[in-house]
Amino acid sequence: MRHHLRKAREIYAKEGPLQIAKSAIRYIPIELNNFLFSLRHGRGTRVMAEDWDNLLILDACRYDMFSNRIDIDGELESRISLGSTSEEFMEKNFDEKQFHDTVYVNANPFIPRLNLDDGTFHAVVNCLNDWDTELQTVRPEIVAERAREASEQYPNKRLIVHFMQPHAPFIGERGRKMIGGGWTMDHDVEKEPGVWDQLRDGRDISLNTVWEAYNENLDLVLEEVKPLLTDLDGKSVITADHGNLVGERLRPIPTRRKYGHPYGVHTEELVKVPWFIMDGSNRKEISADSPVKSNDESVSDEKLEDRLEALGYR
Repeated sequence: MRHHLRKAREIYAKEGPLQIAKSAIRYIPIELNNFLFSLRHGRGTRVMAEDWDNLLILDACRYDMFSNRIDIDGELESRISLGSTSEEFMEKNFDEKQFHDTVYVNANPFIPRLNLDDGTFHAVVNCLNDWDTELQTVRPEIVAERAREASEQYPNKRLIVHFMQPHAPFIGERGRKMIGGGWTMDHDVEKEPGVWDQLRDGRDISLNTVWEAYNENLDLVLEEVKPLLTDLDGKSVITADHGNLVGERLRPIPTRRKYGHPYGVHTEELVKVPWFIMDGSNRKEISADSPVKSNDESVSDEKLEDRLEALGYR
């Protein structure tokens, strides 16, 4: 709701009430599809109510791509996410709630953007200052190392580890060669739109190449997840905050082909996410304690907006 109100204010300020009415009319088929989807699949999973000691979130990881590439011993299930974007996922799972038995290791700009780093969790370990200015994201090995440190520092807390991959930009060897796949320091959104915008606009870009780069991003983060899992005590679950549309049409009310992950659109490609369970030998003894201030330097609002733009949120 916060997202929709903000967008409505932006549209009103720039284009007036008539454009708001047009946008609302265009959204009616999406809401009908969402309603029918919820009748079939329910309202979704509240991740904090599930049984885990460590929750590893792979940003924008579709269930189908994960199931095709995971090669770790464990039990693969699926869940329906509460959101089709990180923002919606976080609002519906964490906003106006307290989880003082949990530490959040974070590489996603929406945690500070939504003020979820102030009293929501026992602690938030901020990886956003470890931003790679060439790749325009936080590299997965950085997040994994910060997770190890957090596990040692907070042994009696649940641990959420939020990786940015496989979310674009694509940082593998193939992905970096793609225009719009991996950003550079001189990235200009107007001159070099992101990969999903290019596909949406009918640019000359190979869908097969996009899938290869997207899967390459997943392989890169899984390379860091595998050794991390052996270092974490307790029961671990690998999941995603949302998936991604790669040319599918919404249904049952059909639409044009869609790309990316728009807010508030609930279809299997966007909200069916992996839930990969690994039962640890020693469960943690979890306790809640008052929140502690992070020693990490805060990220300015300007930098947050730059990071969100680099990730395609503009």
